[in-house]
Amino acid sequence: MNTGRKTTWKERIEIAQFTIANDQNYHKAEAEYNVSYQQVYQWVRKYNNGGPEALKDRRGRSLESKETLTEEEELQLEVKRLKQRNEYLEAENGLIKKLKVIERRNRRG
Repeated sequence: MNTGRKTTWKERIEIAQFTIANDQNYHKAEAEYNVSYQQVYQWVRKYNNGGPEALKDRRGRSLESKETLTEEEELQLEVKRLKQRNEYLEAENGLIKKLKVIERRNRRG
């Protein structure tokens, strides 16, 4: 079990997107980013309910935070999320193809 570490707002967005792209695999995100399972779970919940803005750390600050993503940073995060989702779907398709081959093999024998 990871004890977690300090993360930036951009890292939290990336971790939440990675987890969502990998079919809510919190353990994979925990291992990949060296953060706790519980924290990943909370970030994904917040991201799903309120988007990237919900992941800001507002402790001790007013609601008017100056921390925002530039358009380029948003696009980079979106590209990364889509690449991760694509990898997941390719793996899923590969498993389905293998399952079909095994099923055909079992019908013959």
